[in-house]
Amino acid sequence: MTFTFGIYPGGALGDDTGLLLPVRPDDPARIIEALRELQGGAPEFLVRAYRSYADPGRAPERPEQYAGEGRKLDLVLQYRDRSGRLAGWLDFVRRTVRTEGHRVALLQICEEPNLDLPPVDGGVPNVRRALVEGVVAAKEEALAHGYGELAVGFNAVPSFDPADTFWSELGELADERFHRALDYVGLDFFPDVFRPVPPDRLADAVSAVVAAFRREWLPRAGIGPDVPLRVCENGWPTGPGRSEARQAEVVEELVRTVAGLSAELTVTGYAFFALRDADSAGPGLFHHFGLLRDDYTRKPAFEVYRRLVGELTR
Repeated sequence: MTFTFGIYPGGALGDDTGLLLPVRPDDPARIIEALRELQGGAPEFLVRAYRSYADPGRAPERPEQYAGEGRKLDLVLQYRDRSGRLAGWLDFVRRTVRTEGHRVALLQICEEPNLDLPPVDGGVPNVRRALVEGVVAAKEEALAHGYGELAVGFNAVPSFDPADTFWSELGELADERFHRALDYVGLDFFPDVFRPVPPDRLADAVSAVVAAFRREWLPRAGIGPDVPLRVCENGWPTGPGRSEARQAEVVEELVRTVAGLSAELTVTGYAFFALRDADSAGPGLFHHFGLLRDDYTRKPAFEVYRRLVGELTR
């Protein structure tokens, strides 16, 4: 079974209120240098990037400049259209496949469609239909243009609310076309970030969330055990009360735990969030997710992740 790695290389990110911009602009040359080091000798390394149908913004800017040398894009297409209309959205999805398919390894349709926060898609009307129809349209376009290796999927976050109807509602919409088109499902989660986890329970917590995603939540939508999982966004920020030394320890444990679940739960990849801090002097959690500080100097976790990519890529 393959297991590949990636990272989001930009400085901009969404927090619980909206878009958080970095205090220093992206420096493409330094980003490429860092990506090369993280990739090492791995034949493939994925660069996570985001584009929005309803808004003109992209993160990072011009993500195509980071593709090449064995790197491909892990490209997220956000819906974000509060009108709930689909015609233009599906045109956007198809056009993206036609123009970007040669440098895209993963095409994710919608961003966290089960989370109702401003930067993501969960609170947008008709998002479940946009997800289902978007997956089908992307796969049809990829096959029509010879991009058979382009994997089409979607992602979600953990939900511990027994009243959550996202998965059952998705299952009602998901027809045979959707299930044929679906190549993977992604999981975004940040253990010991928004809910504290004792250090000696971190690996158990990670394993429990991934197992619940596979065995409890996906089956509610009719998604079977043969559909690969990928961890699409995962990380642990530094900052006040959160040391860089502890970040390095957490990265080691997170990555090894996820990779260790690959055979049992059909997990085929992991992407770290993020390469660089938005603001290394900032007061909040969201400012400090990087393996690098905002000036591109390295935290100890950078070397840890580089070593794990080299060891665990399959």
